[in-house]
Amino acid sequence: MSSSDPGFQSAVEEAKAGLRQGGIPIGACLINASGIILGQGRNQRVQRGSAILHAEIAALDDAGRLPSKTYEGATMYTTLSPCDMCVGACLLYGIGRVVVGENKNFVGGEELLKNRGVEVVVLQDGECIELMKGFIRDKAELW
Repeated sequence: MSSSDPGFQSAVEEAKAGLRQGGIPIGACLINASGIILGQGRNQRVQRGSAILHAEIAALDDAGRLPSKTYEGATMYTTLSPCDMCVGACLLYGIGRVVVGENKNFVGGEELLKNRGVEVVVLQDGECIELMKGFIRDKAELW
């Protein structure tokens, strides 16, 4: 697993797009076991004034209503450690693998995922770390 993986790169591009829109730079991408993108999204709490539209939720929403079997073997790529709400969504849909860009700026519910049998891979990707670090420094009021 490397940061050049297409699913991870899609999540990073979503995070950058969110930042360009004035939002929080967190992106996500959901890929099935065959490597096909099911959905992708970015955190839109700022852009849409939403309390719940985190990147992982946006990616699931973009995927639309799918048969439960679709999620078997799926991977959720996210640029930042997922919060408890997003962890719960991954567990609810039976997503078996979560790839995290970084958890230095925020550590979410990774342990809960692991305790429930989900494979968690943390890349500590330099680009993701710097993207969030700069955002938190420059826009602390939004964080």
